[in-house]
Amino acid sequence: MTISLPDLPYAKTALSPHISEETFDYHYAKHHKAYVDKTNELIAGGKLANASLEDIIRESEGQNQALFNNSAQVWNHTFYWNSMRPNGGGKPHGDVASMIDKSFGSYEAFAKAFADAGATQFGSGWAWLVKAGDKLEVRKTPNAETPLTKNVTPLITMDVWEHAYYVDYRNQRPKYISTFLDKLINWDFANANLK
Repeated sequence: MTISLPDLPYAKTALSPHISEETFDYHYAKHHKAYVDKTNELIAGGKLANASLEDIIRESEGQNQALFNNSAQVWNHTFYWNSMRPNGGGKPHGDVASMIDKSFGSYEAFAKAFADAGATQFGSGWAWLVKAGDKLEVRKTPNAETPLTKNVTPLITMDVWEHAYYVDYRNQRPKYISTFLDKLINWDFANANLK
């Protein structure tokens, strides 16, 4: 099975002015595509050549770092694009809203924990909202690490690699994070993942 670059769930201009078309030209069309191409190169002719992306990630973790890094980045980025939507952001609704209140005490407490995870991830990585057992948790992962391999259910992710925000926000990661929460986060996607 060849791993393919998935279509974006919206036009490259749909998240402007918060995420520019130029960012998509680099982040999606170059970075994400490069992870897809390298994953395909690394699985060609091997035992994982016909495996699903998720199986490639699980099988390569701790065994083949290059394959894990590239395949996990394909998955993480696809999840990230879906974690945003035009006219997104703000307080959650549905089941995820009640679980956030139950797990964090309030949306504001969740937002602070999520923003802190993104801001304090040293270097490159990700901030996540995940379901662990019967509660929600905020986690951060470095580099290509993904909660997909940690026996939890990912609900939302925010990319904090510099290429995710540097064109639009330069070195202002906290501004990018607050914009993600206030204007971009896709609570419909989180609710769908919760089910």
